[in-house]
Amino acid sequence: MKQLFAILMMGIFTLGCSQEVPAVSKTQFSKEALKQKLENEEGKTITVQEILNQHKGKVVVIDFWAGWCRDCLKAFPKAIELEKNNPNVDFVFFSLDRSKEGFDRSLEKFSMKEKENYWFSTGWKNDFNDYIELNWIPRYMVIDQQSKIAKYYAITPEDPEIQATIDRLLK
Repeated sequence: MKQLFAILMMGIFTLGCSQEVPAVSKTQFSKEALKQKLENEEGKTITVQEILNQHKGKVVVIDFWAGWCRDCLKAFPKAIELEKNNPNVDFVFFSLDRSKEGFDRSLEKFSMKEKENYWFSTGWKNDFNDYIELNWIPRYMVIDQQSKIAKYYAITPEDPEIQATIDRLLK
């Protein structure tokens, strides 16, 4: 009986959560996605387009995470290693914490204050996340020097395609 209950509960908690690779790997952002607003640590609103403009000419890795996400926290050491191994790449962190207080707490707790962080104050469901079919975190994307998507979908910083994409773009 306990096993049946455990299986039933796992089914309920994972309902709607899928780590499915999107059918199409997109190579650019829609106008609506680029207009999506996030907040920085100070609470200032900024669009995805403005963030990308700040990194024009650079390779960027976007790391989607949240302080409540166990998989994200397990991936942090490898994400930090990826960052250290690629000093010519800009790393930007998009938080899916559920509140500004949670975002601030996560930045402090996980020593993220020195990094470039933004928070989706609109929550998980928004034009940007819908466009990129965000269905799981952590998720990693590599953006090329022209702000196009070079690597659309990776769920671990150890995905060899992330490093291969970075190496190809930096040649």
